[in-house]
Amino acid sequence: MLDTDIAARLRRTDDGLIAAVVREHGTGEVLMLAWMDDEALRRTLATGHATYWSRSRNEYWVKGETSGHRQYVRAAALDCDGDALLLTVEQVGPACHTGTHSCFTDELTVRPGVPA
Repeated sequence: MLDTDIAARLRRTDDGLIAAVVREHGTGEVLMLAWMDDEALRRTLATGHATYWSRSRNEYWVKGETSGHRQYVRAAALDCDGDALLLTVEQVGPACHTGTHSCFTDELTVRPGVPA
């Protein structure tokens, strides 16, 4: 079971999940967003291997288990509201299933905001 102190701080979605933002150790580049439940978080903290919950397949997956593109977790942090995690990882190979280093490759045009 997940440590009770950690579990008590989590604010999960209605389906029991919490968003995990993944960034690269060293560069700080945001690589991907994934989902975890208590068990995925417990496994990640216990093993140092990023483990997520696949919403489409309804199963756990260890990042890189089949592709070899592993994520070795170097740090984990919970945000102030308890509804998001930040994982800092050593990424081996691409993080995105499309083969890109980061899942965030489609830049959008933003009109610069004006301070109020």
